[in-house]
Amino acid sequence: MKTVAFSILALAGFTFLFSCKNDAKTNEETQTVVTDSIPTETAPDALYVTAVSGLTLREFPNLQSAKLTVMPLGTKVKIVNAEGKTTMNVGGIDGAMDEVEFNNQKGFAFNGFLSKFFPPGEDASAKLYAEELRKDFPKVSYSEATGGTASKPTKTETLILPTNKWHEAFFTAQQLFDIPRQFAFPNPKGANSETQQNNDKKKGDFISELQISRNENVLQKIVYFYKTTGFGYTVTITEEAEGMKLEKVEVAD
Repeated sequence: MKTVAFSILALAGFTFLFSCKNDAKTNEETQTVVTDSIPTETAPDALYVTAVSGLTLREFPNLQSAKLTVMPLGTKVKIVNAEGKTTMNVGGIDGAMDEVEFNNQKGFAFNGFLSKFFPPGEDASAKLYAEELRKDFPKVSYSEATGGTASKPTKTETLILPTNKWHEAFFTAQQLFDIPRQFAFPNPKGANSETQQNNDKKKGDFISELQISRNENVLQKIVYFYKTTGFGYTVTITEEAEGMKLEKVEVAD
């Protein structure tokens, strides 16, 4: 009897283990390929839309789902349920579809175009923007300096955002430091050196271009150059130990 009982228990245990392995295999086979994990941190209750042309709210958590509405740039969106892991890549940005609420309507939106940092307003001052951000994010830092010569003075503004997300830094710099909206976030994958021209630059603009530096499909630096008669500036985005560094240098000549 003891031998029979032991055999039954062993068979039951084997069956349970085999069943668990099959379930796990089924889940893996049906799961969307995960490219990366979203850094672990306390999930915010609300995020802000950073997509220049607005962010689509969809009926279901996929990009082919029906469009419910478009949430404008800067909109504060309530997070109902965050996905918690990366499941897709859109325009070089890793992310997933979070369940959100906008104007009392629930749906799903790609969180790669949602940021914990509220966007700068029209003609926002970098200094004042940093002061407002610092109330919620104490590690935000801002500094400014003047230099150059009497005939060619310079002004430098430096903003450090406590994030490692290049697209958050780019969208902030785009709005705060006058990078034309014609430039989309540069895809991390591509040539080690790339220059994009602004094909919609104004009359009198000599230079309006975006230079992207990569190393094995990893962004290293994004620089925007602008030059017109008597004035020019560069905006440089790099990753530092303390966060993403956004720096604008103006030159008058």
